[in-house]
Amino acid sequence: METSPPSPIRRAFGPFEVSAGAGELRKSGVRIRLSGQPFQILIVLLERPGDLVTREELREKLWNYQTFVDFEHGLNAAINKLRRSLGDSAERPKYIETVKGRGYRFIGSVREVKEPNGNSFVGPASDLETGRIKAVATEESQPADRPTTTRKQWIAAAALATLAAVGLAFSYFQRPGVLTVKDMVVLADFLNTTGDPVFDETLRQGLSVELQQSPFLSLVSEERIHTILRLMGRPSDARLTPELAREICERTAGAAVLEGSIASLGSRYVLWFSAKNCSTGEILDQEQVQATRKEDVLNALTQISRKFRTRAGESLATVKKHATPLAEATTPSLEALQAYSSAWKVAFSTGFASAVPLLKRSLEIDPKFAMAHAFLGRMYADIGETVLSAASISKAYELRDRASDRERFFIALSYDLQVTGNLEKARQTGELWAQIYPRDPVPHGFLSGFISQGSGNYEKSIDEARKAIALDPDFTPGYSNLAFGFSYLDRFGEAERALQSASDRNLEIADILVLRYYIAFFKGDRAGMQRQVRLAQGKAGAEDWMSHHEALVLAQSGHLHQAELMWKRAIGLAEQAEETERAAIFETATAVCEAVFGNALAARTHARAALELSKGRDVEYGAAFALGFSGDSSAAQRLTDDLETRFPEDTSVRFNYLPTLRAMVALDHQDPTKALDYLQMALPHDFAIPGAALFGFFGGLYPAYVGGEAHLAAHQGAKAAAEFKKILSHRGIVFSDPISALAPLQIGRALVAAGDLTKAKSAYEDFLSRWRDADPEIPILKQAKAEYAEFH
Repeated sequence: METSPPSPIRRAFGPFEVSAGAGELRKSGVRIRLSGQPFQILIVLLERPGDLVTREELREKLWNYQTFVDFEHGLNAAINKLRRSLGDSAERPKYIETVKGRGYRFIGSVREVKEPNGNSFVGPASDLETGRIKAVATEESQPADRPTTTRKQWIAAAALATLAAVGLAFSYFQRPGVLTVKDMVVLADFLNTTGDPVFDETLRQGLSVELQQSPFLSLVSEERIHTILRLMGRPSDARLTPELAREICERTAGAAVLEGSIASLGSRYVLWFSAKNCSTGEILDQEQVQATRKEDVLNALTQISRKFRTRAGESLATVKKHATPLAEATTPSLEALQAYSSAWKVAFSTGFASAVPLLKRSLEIDPKFAMAHAFLGRMYADIGETVLSAASISKAYELRDRASDRERFFIALSYDLQVTGNLEKARQTGELWAQIYPRDPVPHGFLSGFISQGSGNYEKSIDEARKAIALDPDFTPGYSNLAFGFSYLDRFGEAERALQSASDRNLEIADILVLRYYIAFFKGDRAGMQRQVRLAQGKAGAEDWMSHHEALVLAQSGHLHQAELMWKRAIGLAEQAEETERAAIFETATAVCEAVFGNALAARTHARAALELSKGRDVEYGAAFALGFSGDSSAAQRLTDDLETRFPEDTSVRFNYLPTLRAMVALDHQDPTKALDYLQMALPHDFAIPGAALFGFFGGLYPAYVGGEAHLAAHQGAKAAAEFKKILSHRGIVFSDPISALAPLQIGRALVAAGDLTKAKSAYEDFLSRWRDADPEIPILKQAKAEYAEFH
């Protein structure tokens, strides 16, 4: 980064004074918090008052070092922050004028005053010198007339002042670096004696957001805390008292417990903070800050966080670099932050769906709360509501300037996962996130999931999952992604061991139940399958999903009537929970099954019913596949065109959905050569998990299945057999998808075309043996029996 050498000149304009050498901005003698790029932009503008400073000049001076935030939105955010600090506006500028499309001009009257010996102007005496309580600095000067202070209040103030001086002196004389980069800390709930419930849970969440900006510190995760509480026989939403936090700290081999409290002092608020060694109880650090008003409490938390981060051993450079004030990183509204805090607690104690109303409440209070939008989008994604998820995350992306650095990573990665579908961009963001925050398991959790699995990179999925678990042994998605990564490679023994590791730690989510169900299915363990079904009963997000998988397994064995009844149950449960896209996915799976089994009319009926419920990406794809397979190629083409228009960057759409659907339409037009040309686009992602397979568990290896059909139509029997054999040899990708039931039959047909009648007859017998008690009226079964009869 190019910067000008610090100027020994102090510049003044209006009520403001700026010292470039000291890096300080003051208003009427009160220091205003402004640093980093906004402060540097102000210095550049003040050096050339009245002149146009172009955006390109600012980029050259200040943005060469930027690592992950693009210049355009980074500069806009810095200018906005600078204007807020100066009380200025773009519409009616007093100081900073925007020259549209070009840059900025400082239009205020600037005065210059030499600082004595080049030193910064002298501020108030330090707290240690005066022994007084340090209050949160605000831009507004305090009113001259105050209510008469009672003797009791004076005594309380004096006592607090004495304690503050002792605490500050303690911090001053202790050696720096009370923690190491390997230490974990547990954050307890704040003790609230103000009588105002708005501070309940809110302050702990606020301080958590503040501290998680640090690449140095590592907080024991909420998920891990709730897991340990359950193991201790405590409610998972129990209040985290200092005593309980200390026990959790010891159980997690943590280094320190962070405690806090808030009390009222007249119209002011006093916040206390301490860090204690969780083994010995030794005080490692303590801070005390006073807020002049309720609105300043969040600023007080920001002060506490920055002091502790420095005291803990983090470098001043990273504290300065990753230090978005809490009100800007979250919301200036305590009420909105309280609802957001409650949502976090509920999500891990009673389920993601339960957090949705609280997040909506938070956004009603503050519609510009970026992380509330992002968290809501994540909750929707986890319950299968992709359309709602994309809408929430798109809003968060628009507001990403109102978030911390770490949260901007979360928002950017979620945007590419849920909105654009560009897995390569998501991978790049995730890897940079992991690089800058090496102690955070969350980026590795994302990388081990659909980012790698949707690209077919299952070894990377396994590697990233292991990294996430190493950072947080109670990180449930790590175990789930690890187990699925092994399953996609047909390494079911290793998958089972990963699931057992999760069980040993009392970790349980719907994904784990489903995968246990399928491993039992592959082993022919009916009792094991039923155990998982019973465990899913009554659990939100699990019971309807398990019914869907029961339906898939029934359909795979040809018990289509029973499967249809089970799908109706799954759809009903989802609609009862007002989760319409989940219901649509289940309806879509029904349509796909009916289509490949030859029930064209039923397939079209279910496909249209699904589209009435949702226009989600995977619903549209499944419906298009079912419609195309059942002969309605014009409807399939319309949906294909819509997918291409709406999702131009989406990895699943580009490399799986579009090639498959276009090939089907070409086959319907009797052009197998063109169909095979379309499928060339899918080859690099041939074994990748598409989005539909992630939740709906259909769609895996569909390019191979359609490719086999195309080779059959082109009278290329051996090549067709090779495509269909991919399905039989990758059980962990297709699971109980309907195409897995038909693969032996299709291999038989391909071998007939290749002239190998002996092996063809064996393949037909394999299929008919699997479907020996199947519903007899299924069209594909009738065709198979007729074809087999020709061998005699």
